Amino acid sequence: HVQLVESGGGSVQAGGSLRLSCAASGYTTGNYCMGWFRQAPGKEREGVAGIYRNMGNNFYADSMRGRFTISQDSAKNTVFLQMRALKPEDTGIYYCAATVNCGFGFREERYTYWGQGTQVTVS
Repeated sequence: HVQLVESGGGSVQAGGSLRLSCAASGYTTGNYCMGWFRQAPGKEREGVAGIYRNMGNNFYADSMRGRFTISQDSAKNTVFLQMRALKPEDTGIYYCAATVNCGFGFREERYTYWGQGTQVTVS
């Protein structure tokens, strides 16, 4: 069983930056995929970025590419989401999630474990 805890959210002015963290604990060995999702107020949750734990390969939703960067510290079982040039439309709850295969992309039903989310507010 994997536990995921997000942190690093907060309030920031448009144009600012935030770095979100997702710490994984429990069964964290082996290759698995970590994904970041977000849910804006009144909208469906959408995928942001993902990364293979062992290989480091990453992928992004087209609309997130360029301003958002996913990375990891494997030794600390932590995945990061660096967000730059933030816009008000980036406001929402950001979740990290884990699945066994990054080939699932952003198919939420394939992600077994989810964190509780961290709020990001851009004004």
